[in-house]
Amino acid sequence: MHINIIAVGKIKEKYLIAGINEYLKRLKPYAKVEVTEVPDEREPENASAAEQELVREREGEKILRHIKQGATVVALAIDGKMLSSEGLADQLRNWALQGKSELCFVIGGSLGLPKKVLERADLQLSFGKMTFPHQLMRLIMVEQLYRAFKINRGEKYHK
Repeated sequence: MHINIIAVGKIKEKYLIAGINEYLKRLKPYAKVEVTEVPDEREPENASAAEQELVREREGEKILRHIKQGATVVALAIDGKMLSSEGLADQLRNWALQGKSELCFVIGGSLGLPKKVLERADLQLSFGKMTFPHQLMRLIMVEQLYRAFKINRGEKYHK
């Protein structure tokens, strides 16, 4: 299975980079997982709703360029479907059984994802109603992928 996490913006915090790299290393026996960063767009100070939408659209165009033809796309969206860790593991297993080996998880910038990215998604996934910094979501995403593979293999992992 090949998993591409497409995320808006660059992470500067060393502790987040270290955590993400640790989980990417742990994931190597289970799947090829890579992170593709797309540059975030500058948002004008006190941006209007129209200006914010333009920023989202520009970021969305960059995201869509990195999604391979035929990939199964999961967009992280606050209003998406909520799954437990076991539910995510089941979903990954089902996709694997269906022969869907190219997965793409998309994490938007601080303004979220534009409509065209959400429409391209095969699944909109929510990690809850709370708002998380998009940089932190990368760490949470790779940890949950690792947990899902451990669950599917019946391997022990802390609760």
